[in-house]
Amino acid sequence: MKNERITIERTFDATLREVWELWTTKDGIESWWGPPGFHVEVHAIDLRPGGLLLYAMVADSPETIAFMKREGMPTSTEARITYRDIVPLKRLAYSHLADFIPGVAAYDVETVVTLEQAGAKVKMTLTFDRMHDDLWTERAAAGWQMELDKLAKRLSR
Repeated sequence: MKNERITIERTFDATLREVWELWTTKDGIESWWGPPGFHVEVHAIDLRPGGLLLYAMVADSPETIAFMKREGMPTSTEARITYRDIVPLKRLAYSHLADFIPGVAAYDVETVVTLEQAGAKVKMTLTFDRMHDDLWTERAAAGWQMELDKLAKRLSR
């Protein structure tokens, strides 16, 4: 089951450069990462194979803070991504260390983002590993859908 992957496709009314920069810069990532109720604070970004993206995912709404506490999870977690493959304006592959789940040993979630020009739009395909169980896989997929909604809003400004 772990080898199964989830794929989400979106099309944005934007340029490749605009979408790429929102995935690969401190300001870009901080402008849309994190599902509603969270924001991200990027501590370091080294965009090269083997480089790291270090950030904090911070709960910032009363409902989200209450949920995190109820689930026995901290309201701010440090996160680590290791970049695997980078093809500017086309492909970003990375491993995201899932080390924030109570009672579950840390493991890597492999993620690939591909971008392609589709007329005046950009087609983005996001593919990521399933999590350790169905509930966490559903949470991850729902989180990405909400984050990509934020990305679309950010691009429509």
